[in-house]
Amino acid sequence: MLAFVIRRILQSFAVVLAMSAIVFGGIYAVGNPVEILVSPTASEAEKLETTQRLGLDKPLYVQYARFVRNALHGDLGQSFAFGAPAADLIFQRLPATLELALSAMLIAIALGIPLGLWAGLHPQARSGRFIMGTSIVGFSLPTFWVGIVLIMVFSVLAGVMPSGGRGATTPLFGVPVSFLNWDGLKHLVLPALNLALFNISMIIRLTKAGAQEAMLSDYVKFARAKGLGYGRIIGVHVLKNILIPIITVIALQFGAVVAFAIVTESIFSWPGMGKLLIDSIGVLDRPVVVAYLMMTVLMFIVVNLAVDIAYSALDPRVRLH
Repeated sequence: MLAFVIRRILQSFAVVLAMSAIVFGGIYAVGNPVEILVSPTASEAEKLETTQRLGLDKPLYVQYARFVRNALHGDLGQSFAFGAPAADLIFQRLPATLELALSAMLIAIALGIPLGLWAGLHPQARSGRFIMGTSIVGFSLPTFWVGIVLIMVFSVLAGVMPSGGRGATTPLFGVPVSFLNWDGLKHLVLPALNLALFNISMIIRLTKAGAQEAMLSDYVKFARAKGLGYGRIIGVHVLKNILIPIITVIALQFGAVVAFAIVTESIFSWPGMGKLLIDSIGVLDRPVVVAYLMMTVLMFIVVNLAVDIAYSALDPRVRLH
């Protein structure tokens, strides 16, 4: 077990190093931020001075080596546009993005598992078919369009929900959160629902497929033969077994929700990392873009590592393989 964990951690370090080279090279090889940062009337001498001050006059491999050296000390670079450490800018926006992502995943779990279980247990009923048909729609609709529709319906026409922003926040262990007060909660509902739509559909289909397969298994037939109640069979024998792959997908999908919250944050003016990324791309603020992508990569790797370790603890065949 220990050897497996050590091997996976070393592999994770190798992946982080490889992804840092790809991300850094891809971002720093595109465009010239000096043309945006300096005045259009600036002289060539002023442009050269800015280029040297930002370290952009060095070869790309020298810039990358300096980035790796600084990153090992927790320094992901200095923002060109904001004049502040890129990591600090990311961490300032991180609570808002994590709150939005966690809210979206909780909505997806709360709706997806019960609806998927119902559809799996009643596949021929109208309600089951309706749930599955709705899940297909959830897969198909683009996030930006759904966000605009939600704003039109609930903010413009009905006027019951705010159209953007985060609203008032309340400190929780020193971290500002929105869900502890009514104004913040109202601002959180629409973007969280918009971000959760795809995951609701995915969890519905996973749960439905797992429930149908479990109902045909031998252990469920044996439980019926013993005379166990229908509710106990579903709650103990079916649900507990189908939750293993569902939880795995949810854990991995959480990283994707954090990474791809950019569209939702832009539509609803949610002050998270995604909106910061869009603003930074607009001015070619390379350190912030690289810091965001590296933190996203690191989040994916940590989640994958945690899932692999949990699997190895539950199933020794994973370690042997």
